[in-house]
Amino acid sequence: MTRWRVPGGRGVDWAALESALGTALPSDFRSLAEAYPVLVVGDFLSVFVPRPGAEASWASAAREDEILQDLYEMGDTEGYVPFPQPGGLISWAESNAGDSFYWRTSPADPDAWPVVVRGENGDWSEFPVGAVEFLAGVYGRTIDVPGMPWDFPGDDPQVLGLSDRID
Repeated sequence: MTRWRVPGGRGVDWAALESALGTALPSDFRSLAEAYPVLVVGDFLSVFVPRPGAEASWASAAREDEILQDLYEMGDTEGYVPFPQPGGLISWAESNAGDSFYWRTSPADPDAWPVVVRGENGDWSEFPVGAVEFLAGVYGRTIDVPGMPWDFPGDDPQVLGLSDRID
């Protein structure tokens, strides 16, 4: 992943993003987002980090997760609620198969937020780790996510970085 690292950071305006979102975000994610552009693991899992200059857009998308809201209204979230409800979910990644990766915004300290996964088949799983530890565990096969493809991340998973440039 070091080839995708941005020397000196990407310059995300965290104060503006967190003000628009209405909450602070976990420090591990902030560090990841400063160091790397959007990451795609094994051509399967995309980690969405805010783009400098588009912080309000990232915050808006996180606050207005229509799919999660629809699932909640149908009673298909196993007790999880969308953000900005207390303890609500904020999305930070998804797979190309329809899996969604969230933080549960409880407890109050963002660095203690667990990762919640909604599998494309409707399975819900919670992991008592942050986003970076979760990604490292999935990548290193020390965290098993029910419902994920048996061959993910593969024997030699590739990590691709998508630049902030829009061509």
